[in-house]
Amino acid sequence: MRILLTGASGFVGQAVISRLCGEADVTIRAAFRTRPAHLPDRIEAIAIGDLGPDTDWCAAVRDVDVVVHCAARVHVMEDSEADPLAAFRRTNVAGTLGLARAAAAAGCRRLVFISSIKVNGESTAIGQPFTEMAPPAPQDPYGRSKLEAEEALFALGRETGMEVVMIRPPLVYGPGVRANFAAMMRWVACGIPLPFGAIDNRRSLVGVANLADLVARCIAHPAAANQVFLAGDGEDVSTTELLRRVAKALGKPARLLPIPQSLIEAAATLAGRKALADRLCGSLQVDIGKARQVLGWAPPLSVDEGLRTTAAHFLAGVRRPDGSLVHGK
Repeated sequence: MRILLTGASGFVGQAVISRLCGEADVTIRAAFRTRPAHLPDRIEAIAIGDLGPDTDWCAAVRDVDVVVHCAARVHVMEDSEADPLAAFRRTNVAGTLGLARAAAAAGCRRLVFISSIKVNGESTAIGQPFTEMAPPAPQDPYGRSKLEAEEALFALGRETGMEVVMIRPPLVYGPGVRANFAAMMRWVACGIPLPFGAIDNRRSLVGVANLADLVARCIAHPAAANQVFLAGDGEDVSTTELLRRVAKALGKPARLLPIPQSLIEAAATLAGRKALADRLCGSLQVDIGKARQVLGWAPPLSVDEGLRTTAAHFLAGVRRPDGSLVHGK
């Protein structure tokens, strides 16, 4: 089986390469904008430049059986674009549809699309997780662009007969994770007291290795065709519990102050950081029962195992808040 993987140099793309390299009957063609520093010898690399409506996919999709589309314009907390929705649509909708059309024309039988739980929405009530049957309710330009891409792909699939599979992950973490998760680990590692010792919420996460394993199952399983699957580790944690587990994985004490959640939310709102407070204090749960039932899939790593591998990578080259590098514990 020949697989085209887009976003091969990205966080998820690299994990998918690692997972698929263990398959004897799989040949991987990796499409990238910036060539990864370390690419296994057996991987065929192809540069495609920026993802957009004018990207030329002809060489990349030639003789490909399955496309795994990880490349995207990703969500950021503070977008500098004057029109973020237009920017997301250019990459995540028009760029994705251009790839899909080229793949269908080349005879590709299936496209696996890494979407986002933001298609479902931003939050859930505790004990009422998102499912694949929940009506989409994206709240930001990124989520809207992912929903529009899903709809366009399903329409193209009906038109051409190419199978499409959507995977919607929540927050993805793992070795090499960046952004807010990496910042959280830095502060825990430095022993900074954090005011998150009394957060009673529930958040679903997915380790990058678990996500890559689900991608592998969606590539091959016949029942995955034309389906949507939510990804997750199968265990939900509060922000307080997550910080405690991160501290344990790092070999550090959890210095958590039991500040009332209402005070944190009020202070963050006054400081113009309401979106961050919503992530820290709000709940977002996903139900992975469909993937279990339809695909016979279960996350291979527990949350604690995923955090241990993440912490080990972090400790191999952790930076202090001032940017200086600290090796080891």
